[in-house]
Amino acid sequence: MGRNQREREEGDKHAGLLKLAQILTYLVVFAGGVVMGLTTSSHIHNTNFISQPYRNPHHPNNYIPISNCSSSAASPPPPPPSSPPPPPPPLDMGEFLHPPNLTHTLSDDELFWRASLMPKKEGYPFRRIPKVAFMFLTRGPLPMLPLWERFFNGHAPLFSIYVHAPPRFHLNVSESSPFYGRQIPSQDVSWGTVTLADAERRLLANALLDFSNERFVLLSESCIPIYNFPTVYRYLTDSAHSFVESYDDPTRYGRGRYSRSMLPHIQLRHWRKGSQWFELNRLLAVYIISDTQYFSLFRKYCKPACYPDEHYIPTFLNMFHGPLNSNRTITWVDWSMLGPHPASFGRANITADFIQALRNNGSLCRYNSEMTSICYLFARKFDPSALEPLLNLSSQSGCILQIDVVEPSLCYFMLTQIYFENYTDEEIDRCFEEFYEDVHTELLKFGEIVNFKVPL
Repeated sequence: MGRNQREREEGDKHAGLLKLAQILTYLVVFAGGVVMGLTTSSHIHNTNFISQPYRNPHHPNNYIPISNCSSSAASPPPPPPSSPPPPPPPLDMGEFLHPPNLTHTLSDDELFWRASLMPKKEGYPFRRIPKVAFMFLTRGPLPMLPLWERFFNGHAPLFSIYVHAPPRFHLNVSESSPFYGRQIPSQDVSWGTVTLADAERRLLANALLDFSNERFVLLSESCIPIYNFPTVYRYLTDSAHSFVESYDDPTRYGRGRYSRSMLPHIQLRHWRKGSQWFELNRLLAVYIISDTQYFSLFRKYCKPACYPDEHYIPTFLNMFHGPLNSNRTITWVDWSMLGPHPASFGRANITADFIQALRNNGSLCRYNSEMTSICYLFARKFDPSALEPLLNLSSQSGCILQIDVVEPSLCYFMLTQIYFENYTDEEIDRCFEEFYEDVHTELLKFGEIVNFKVPL
């Protein structure tokens, strides 16, 4: 029994020693873990301080690497403060009124919306000289370009030019030409389809972006002027009416093209026909490019043998703005061939008598409630072969045939007080001294148009 007791005591003692050894082992392992953790943390901290790149929000890559250095090295300087972005350019009144660049990415709907804006405030906060917008709807090159350049020469403040050509065509002219940089963003056009009317409205909308444009003339590559610039300018800017041919044609070529699908908005009694080559004042031009309802009817229902370019504008003006229209065109065309296209004229046709007959064939027309013999300002269709004899005629002496007269044309403007305040009395006197005899006859004829008295 004594031996059993002794064995039990020794077993308890041995178990206590084992328990103590386990506790000591746990303490050693715990202490070792703490020491290793502190050592690792210190090493990581030192490594980050020496080699971690500095994050700079102003650096292009957002990081500036910092090389190893001793703890005694100076800290890198803070990045300089970034300068504020330059202010946007101020809105320039000149560019707003007269866009210098015709290139834009506007869709037709965006363009028409922008061009339809009309100031409600009376008057202008700038000195506005009304300009004539010459809009060329062309299938490519302009064979009469030299004649038109001569026509425009010396009158830059009074006109602007817009060219609608196929999208892939580039009008190659010198930088000194008034046609330089005057192509507008365009789309393909097919003869006899609504795309022709689309192009006309596109030309009008681009020209309306210039607030100085007051009159708008549609021309083709085969058109020529038959009077000099001063005569054309005064005739248009002094007119109380626009010049859109609009008449009721009872034949199958007129009323026969009407579609009853346009009812009830457009009735047969409204239907009109007219020449494609129009001239409009600014108010009517805005009305036409602002219209959606009636043009959409022509787009949908006026298809060959109905031609929107011959019916849309004449019908629209007849319905809503008849009193503002003269119901005649100022572009002479010969339809005596009774075909789908008018007669063309080449080198053999061009004589002084022929041009004079275009200007005055004995007929009269109404201008500002008075009768006049000057009914046409332009003519078509002229072949490229007609260019040389036309240039020869335009360079002959005498204002009636001479197109490229600059100084005498300034006399017109001085007399009619368009540019009066821009010239001194001495300049006006010199104008009359040098050119009085040459222009006096033409001034007398010109005076019949604008109703001013020419000094004898």
